[in-house]
Amino acid sequence: MDVIAAANARAAALRPGEPGILRMEVGQPGTGAPRGAAEAAARALRDGHPMGYTEAFGLRSLRERIARRYAEHYGAAVPAGRIAVTVGASGAFPLAFLAAFDAGDRVAMAAPYYPPYANILTALGMVPQLLPCDASTRFQPNVAMLEALDPRPAGVIVASPCNPAGTMLSPQELAEIARWCHAHGVRLISDEIYHGLSYDMPEATAAALSPSAVVVNSFSKYFSMTGWRIGWLALPEDLVRPVERLAQNMFISAPHVAQIAAEAAMDCTEELEANRAAYRRSRDLLLQGLPAAGFDRIAAADGAFYIWADVGHLTNDSPGFCARMLAEAGIAATPGVDFDPERGARFLRFSYCGPEADMAEAPGRLRRWLKG
Repeated sequence: MDVIAAANARAAALRPGEPGILRMEVGQPGTGAPRGAAEAAARALRDGHPMGYTEAFGLRSLRERIARRYAEHYGAAVPAGRIAVTVGASGAFPLAFLAAFDAGDRVAMAAPYYPPYANILTALGMVPQLLPCDASTRFQPNVAMLEALDPRPAGVIVASPCNPAGTMLSPQELAEIARWCHAHGVRLISDEIYHGLSYDMPEATAAALSPSAVVVNSFSKYFSMTGWRIGWLALPEDLVRPVERLAQNMFISAPHVAQIAAEAAMDCTEELEANRAAYRRSRDLLLQGLPAAGFDRIAAADGAFYIWADVGHLTNDSPGFCARMLAEAGIAATPGVDFDPERGARFLRFSYCGPEADMAEAPGRLRRWLKG
């Protein structure tokens, strides 16, 4: 958030004719909701729909549509009764954590990681247990890491594609982790909010691989509906009622109008796939251009819209490096310390969900800046 504020201030201070700021720090789509989603919301408002509370788990029609996506996209049978519509993925995580874990429980996750995992767990009295990962593990955890933990954790969080590295677990790797967790009574939480935005590896859902896994997903990324605050959980049978009781008390329901829009968004495939194709082109521009600019230690960008760059040969102070890059090159990126307090000072994250023209321009700017 500090980087966003600094980039906003820098952009506001530009004089006429100065090059604009290339926004590569923001982790949200550069496109708005699909046209069909916006039209469905507008139509409901024009028709005088009261937009009251829905059931805590959301509109039945939306839950059935999500269940159909599991069948069509993954070949997985996930009944609508096990789908909980949530106030974004951010609303899903506290529900999942409170239902699955007790205060004091340890929950393992790869480092680098999405910061709210650890922050929400800590706020709820649980203990994040970090698994240091690097390029040799593609910044993803594996069963060997879990086997080495003593005592075993109560839970494991995986994300594929992940933020910040953009790497994915292969279907086989995810299946191995899911089997290990289920066999050892360890609750698997699978963050799948970037599903739909993958480029080189097939997607697999933990909902098809384990009867005890919890899946978190969202309309924010692939469906390009970040500000609508709408997501979902695919729950195992034993957590359906506990999550429902929690949701009734904590949120009542997700926004009604957002649920209507989300259901319509699921049929906007042509527009959504065009967005994904644009991200792929931007990714390819950066994968080709960044090494020539001096950023040649980058993680495999399998999915999402991030590039995780090791800049240890350039700096051991990624916050300072990103501040100079913004001030001197007009490029905003996110320091790695946000995602890995221990080792992130030598990493940064580039986001490529902005305009393609900006992504094409970025490597040249970076090259000129580093050469001074």
